[in-house]
Amino acid sequence: MSKRIAISQSNYIPWKGYFDSIAEVDEWMLYDDMQYTRRDWRNRNQIKTSHGLEWISIPVIVKGKYTQSIKETKVSDKNWNKDHWNLLKQNYAKAPAYMEVKDFIENLYRTVSSDYLSEINHSFLLQLMEYLGIKTPISKSSDYDLVNGKTERLVNLCKQTSATDYYSGKAAQNYMDLNLFEVENIEVHWFDHSGYSEYSQLFPPFAHQVSIIDLLFNEGKNASKHMKFSQKKESSHE
Repeated sequence: MSKRIAISQSNYIPWKGYFDSIAEVDEWMLYDDMQYTRRDWRNRNQIKTSHGLEWISIPVIVKGKYTQSIKETKVSDKNWNKDHWNLLKQNYAKAPAYMEVKDFIENLYRTVSSDYLSEINHSFLLQLMEYLGIKTPISKSSDYDLVNGKTERLVNLCKQTSATDYYSGKAAQNYMDLNLFEVENIEVHWFDHSGYSEYSQLFPPFAHQVSIIDLLFNEGKNASKHMKFSQKKESSHE
């Protein structure tokens, strides 16, 4: 039997393409043994505001911790969740589906309790997936044996999970040794995040790369209709 897997670092309230990628595979592995990288998507994402795109970032402890992994990275401000929820309220109060999703999104922030970035991302991810109706199992790289070598480690993780197909973002073409996958008869595929349609979004011009939170505030329960996994389901039933 075939099995599709993707291995990716966790992101904070990621964009819709991240969730479409999860829906495309049979197992999504959070690669939080990787080194934490500053000014990346691990602890921040973008939202729409009347002043344009704005970063919304979880403050984390980085001083003197140059080699810490994502799963070792801790939050530096206990009130970050209250600050983020207030920022979202200010900018999305007039969004079409604000009242519809307000309680759900507020609960994400009100109930988060971990001091670790990886656990926060994981918790948000699971709840957002449930809202969107995505049922792909989520695993963690720390649950498996890890070998040395960038591509070698990915191939080995695929073998441990009995994966026949590995899915990745196109940027990985710059460092992955595809021959190592070929030797193990694992086929490599690249996610395609092109061709998204626009939805009713505040503060033009339209931006696709913003957090999934933007889509929820603007479309509510109709959010999945603007995502590829839902469109594929509909076309398969026609």
